[in-house]
Amino acid sequence: MTRKTFAVRIKPGRKDEFKKRFGDVPASLIQALDRLGARNFSVWSVENLAFGYLEMPDATAGETAGGTAGETAGMENDFFDRLQEFLRDCCDFIGLPGTMSMRLMYEDIGMIREDKSKIRHRVFVTRLKPGTAEEYKRRHDELVASRDGKVNPGPESNFTIWNATDYIFGYCELDRAMEHEPTEEEKKATVAWETRGLEIMDWVTDDVDWLTGLKHEKIQKLFAYK
Repeated sequence: MTRKTFAVRIKPGRKDEFKKRFGDVPASLIQALDRLGARNFSVWSVENLAFGYLEMPDATAGETAGGTAGETAGMENDFFDRLQEFLRDCCDFIGLPGTMSMRLMYEDIGMIREDKSKIRHRVFVTRLKPGTAEEYKRRHDELVASRDGKVNPGPESNFTIWNATDYIFGYCELDRAMEHEPTEEEKKATVAWETRGLEIMDWVTDDVDWLTGLKHEKIQKLFAYK
């Protein structure tokens, strides 16, 4: 399974129109998505930003829906070309899959929950302070190394974090059945991690308002398919 993401900056005064577009997605765009074999497609927005996430068959593993890897690449290009045309007059794309404009910073795929009715999402946005992208990546590489190749059983899965321009976009699915009230040790670890994170980034979503006392918007899901 390959994960693809994109990010946009909504043009001034166009957010209502942007949201309206995802209330009436044309059949041609859905058909392009289906031809790609994509699933678990969702679009999220906060302030003047939006972030899209989808999963598609892995061409290198012979899972392609359309046959050859070349055919899959063509269908992927077709879908994202159609998506850009669909949104062109109300936003600017700041991150597209397969380019350095959308850089994977972290992943912890864990054990995937196929039944999405049993999960809840955590999708978040932060803005990096100038010159801190490599430090952000280094800290998250340390998290990967600390797992020593072990698969995270949950509650987190499908956890990926991406960088587009100065922004960080995170997508995570949490197994509701595995969530619990954090222990004192877990609380201390969370506070330490989030406090340290404030050295290199500012939050756009409301994820750590409980810690900072600041008020940010809650991210909003605009669209979901399959």
